[in-house]
Amino acid sequence: MLFKASNIFTPDELLDLKRKSDLRGAWMVLHAWGTIFLAMALFVWWPNPITFVLAVMIIGARQLGLAILMHDAAHGLLFKNLKLNDFVGAWILGDPLMSDMYAYRSYHILHHRFTQQPNDPDLALGAPFPITRSSFKRKVIRDLTGQTAYKQRVGALRRAFSAPGKSIASQFGRGWTRFHGFFITNAVLFAALAIAGYWWLYPLLWVVPLLTFNELITRIRSIAEHSMVADNDDPLRNTRTTHANWIERAFIAPYFVNYHLEHHLLMSAPCYNLPAAHRILLAKGYGPRMEIQPGYLAILRRAASKPNTVAVRAAA
Repeated sequence: MLFKASNIFTPDELLDLKRKSDLRGAWMVLHAWGTIFLAMALFVWWPNPITFVLAVMIIGARQLGLAILMHDAAHGLLFKNLKLNDFVGAWILGDPLMSDMYAYRSYHILHHRFTQQPNDPDLALGAPFPITRSSFKRKVIRDLTGQTAYKQRVGALRRAFSAPGKSIASQFGRGWTRFHGFFITNAVLFAALAIAGYWWLYPLLWVVPLLTFNELITRIRSIAEHSMVADNDDPLRNTRTTHANWIERAFIAPYFVNYHLEHHLLMSAPCYNLPAAHRILLAKGYGPRMEIQPGYLAILRRAASKPNTVAVRAAA
C-alpha cells in the first residue's frame, strides 16, 4: 500500500502538524534532565528503599525520554536550527546514554523506508513475539539485573577498542573516536555531582537506572511499536499506537512515544504534534483500520501469550 500524507491530511493540517517549536523542544529537554535531578534530590532528602526504587524508575524512564528526544533530533525535529538540533541531540541527549545520534540517524532512516520488510534493520526486535510467559520472565530478569545492558554495552566497548594486529595507541584511538561523547558527557555529569558533594549519585542513580529499569522499558517500547502487528505491508497496521494513561506516560511512554503509528505516517511531525495527528485520523474515520491497543498491559499479555509446548505435551 503506497502511502502519501497528502492523501489523508489537508495542506493546512500538514502545515500545522509539521510546525516545530523551539520553546517546546527546549522545554522537553529541560523537563527530562530536571526530572532526573529532582528524582536524585528526592532520594538525598529522604533516603530509604522506597525512594531509591522510585528514583531508579523515574530516572530510567527519563533516560528513555532522552533517547526519545534524541530520536526526534535525529529526524531534525527538535529545533529549527539544524546545528543546534544536532548539538543537543548528540551531546545533551544521546551521548550520555552511549547512543551515537549520527550513526542512529543513518540506520533509523532505513527502518522508516523498509518498515516491517525483510530489509528493515529493526525487524528482528519484534520478530520473536509472542513468546512464552517463562521466556518473557527470563528477559525481564536479565533486564532488571543488568545482564542485558552488560552484554550490549560492554560488548560495544570491547568491539570499539579491539583492533587485532593494531597497536595499543591505535586501538585506543579507534575506541575514543567511537565513544568520546559518552566518556566526556559522563565525566561532566560525574564532576557536577561531585562538586555538589554527591559523587555517589552517579553510580547509584545514573548508572544503575541506565543498566536496569531503562533496559526493561526500552524492551517494552520496542515490543509495543512493531511486534505482533496485523499487516506488515499496510502503513496503518504495520506499526502501532498504544493508549497510555498518566502512569504509563510517567514510567513507560514519555514524550508521546506511544503514538508510533502516527510517527511512521508523518515522520516530519515533532513528537508533541502526534496526538493531534491521531485525533485527525480518528475524526476522518481511519480508526477501525489502524493498529491501536488500549494500553501497555494488553501488549505485554499478547507478547507473553505463546503456550509452553512442554507443558502442553505433558498435559496431553
